[in-house]
Amino acid sequence: MYGDPATVRKILTEVGDTWAVVGLSSNQQRAAYGVARVLQRHGKRIVPVHPSAESVHGEQGYPTLSAVPFAIDVVDVFVNSDLAGAVADEAVAIGAKAVWFQLGVIDPAAYERTRVAGLDMVMDRCPAIEIPRLG
Repeated sequence: MYGDPATVRKILTEVGDTWAVVGLSSNQQRAAYGVARVLQRHGKRIVPVHPSAESVHGEQGYPTLSAVPFAIDVVDVFVNSDLAGAVADEAVAIGAKAVWFQLGVIDPAAYERTRVAGLDMVMDRCPAIEIPRLG
């Protein structure tokens, strides 16, 4: 329901290649670390967004989306569902084109707000799983 195949394909192939990964840190045990690496292997520029602003996978980190000094195409959200809506709202505010909530990150109200604002959105899916399915 929150990740129809056409929207998944559009975000992964047409929306743009600069992906802010919110919640990405240098902790290799976290899912965000591996997913960001997969995104890089598929030609995406990843931008780590985490309060510690760590550099990850050779990319400079930023503490918030609004601190990133260049355009972000897709905001990939690896935070608790309770915090995800605020991240989606910030993605709208910075002019992102799409928002992607990772597996287990679910906020139907944020989904509706984001879509009404004109952004493409996928929720409760993982781009590292979806990219290979594109064929």
